[in-house]
Amino acid sequence: MNSVVRLAVAFAAGAAVMYYLDPEGGRLRRARVRERGGDLRHKLQEATQAGSRRRAERSGGTVMPERTRVRTEPVDDALLRDRIRSRLGHVVAHSSSLLVDVEAGHVVIGGAVAAGEIEPVVLAVAEIPGVRSVDNRLSVQAPAGGGSTH
Repeated sequence: MNSVVRLAVAFAAGAAVMYYLDPEGGRLRRARVRERGGDLRHKLQEATQAGSRRRAERSGGTVMPERTRVRTEPVDDALLRDRIRSRLGHVVAHSSSLLVDVEAGHVVIGGAVAAGEIEPVVLAVAEIPGVRSVDNRLSVQAPAGGGSTH
């Protein structure tokens, strides 16, 4: 039985050599093997890097410091206004009714919002990079469907 296995292995090795060293199609086959090997190597590198990042993040910040945003240059007021408007669209139901004024990073925000939305709006605006201060001029919106007076 041992000689049968050796014969099968020798036959398979010979077939593989002929397959890859074929003068007509062997060059393309070898290129495909190299390409697939490179893809596999790349995927393995990504997986090990992702695993090490996850372990570092799980360690409670002892390995990786907190991510902080540091801006040394001032942000253009028009760009900052657009960023604020974009963020407000995720926080408030009717963000188009809010007034936003920006001057040198100081933000004045006004309009009527629901009572529970005032604090989230102010916090969301304050978190945006480039905002130096927030002047809250928001008012509580009257509940819809209240009793009408005749």
